[in-house]
Amino acid sequence: MNRVQIRSSERALSVGTWLIVGGAMLYSVLTVTPLMAAHTPAEWRWTAPILPLVVDAAVVIVVRLDSVLARLGGHGGAWPVALRWMTGTMTLALNVGVSALAGDLVGVAVHAVAPLLLIVTAEAGLAYRRALTAAVLAVEARKRAEQTERERAAVEREANRLRAAREQREHEAAIAREQREHEASLVREEADRQDRIRREEAEQAEAAERAEREAAERREQIREQQQAERERLERQATQQRELEAQQRAERERREQVREQERLERERAALLSAGPPEEKLTKDRARAVVQAAFGAGLPVRVAAELTGWSVGWASGRYQEHRDNGTANAPALTR
Repeated sequence: MNRVQIRSSERALSVGTWLIVGGAMLYSVLTVTPLMAAHTPAEWRWTAPILPLVVDAAVVIVVRLDSVLARLGGHGGAWPVALRWMTGTMTLALNVGVSALAGDLVGVAVHAVAPLLLIVTAEAGLAYRRALTAAVLAVEARKRAEQTERERAAVEREANRLRAAREQREHEAAIAREQREHEASLVREEADRQDRIRREEAEQAEAAERAEREAAERREQIREQQQAERERLERQATQQRELEAQQRAERERREQVREQERLERERAALLSAGPPEEKLTKDRARAVVQAAFGAGLPVRVAAELTGWSVGWASGRYQEHRDNGTANAPALTR
């Protein structure tokens, strides 16, 4: 049963109670007035209706106040109960008084119907109102509990939403932070790579410049030697041109053979030493790399014979390929 149905039942009870009260009051006035007139002096008979009206007014007060207290869930104590039963008893006595004095038991029974109905209706109505008030309070308590539950659920949903939003923001912030750190790492790696490339380019440029300078010096020495040899030959050409030419050719041939043999011995000596226990000095390592290049050995073998890295040996091989140092007249010790 909902609150509307409870209110409808309360209205039906109120309407029925007041109909019974009104009918009992009217019936009481009509019944009690002749009794009061018969027991009142003739000059005061006009006051006969006052007593039933006063008693009925007390009944109205009792019924009305009991309904208000029941609706508020209160209790008036013992005095309202005494007033209710006193008014009910007085109404019953006044209504059956005429029949009782005449010894008419049927009349007593008939006239007792309205007062008894009024008394029982007042008591039952009070009980009904208290029960209805308790039901209304229970419905209201249930509605308040439901409202509290809905509010709690709404608060919990809002808290969950805020927590989810906070977790989402924290997750996005973590992703953004990781992205920034990753980008910074990429930038650092790229900067390191560029620095390494620049250093390697600078080292390669320096090595190339040094190799070019050494090649230029060697070419200048060869040119000076050749110029001195030409000058000497020109001074002797007037006396023994043909002989000198033959001797020079024979001497150059033997010299080349000896030089070639010397180069081969030196190359064999350098290459036969095997891998060193410690890394050779740069000049010694260059000589070994030159010998290995002239012998056609792989770059890795040359690196093992010098104790230097394969990259360094590969760079020296490239210098010999570019400058032709394998055919130089002598090895640098």
